[in-house]
Amino acid sequence: MNSTASEKILRVEPAAVRAWTEGRTVFFELTDGRIVGFPADRFRILKKATDEQLKEVVLRLDGYALRWESLDEDITVPGVVAGNFQLPYSDDYMRKSA
Repeated sequence: MNSTASEKILRVEPAAVRAWTEGRTVFFELTDGRIVGFPADRFRILKKATDEQLKEVVLRLDGYALRWESLDEDITVPGVVAGNFQLPYSDDYMRKSA
């Protein structure tokens, strides 16, 4: 069966165009306009970081990675979008968001 380019489904890994933090939550905006946020405490190194250190987030690899230079930490944007976290939600986080 032949298919045209318009019939093919292209899978593209999500990439970010900007990143920032609000308190202990890290946010990034994807190229398609979606905004994704996650609690920093879902990652071992970020959990130990100060709020000031979290604010140092920058994009790397054309928007495919979040980088914290002072923490020597990299997290992939596609991994976060897919829900790949190192740590489960903490009871404290669940109480704060309720």
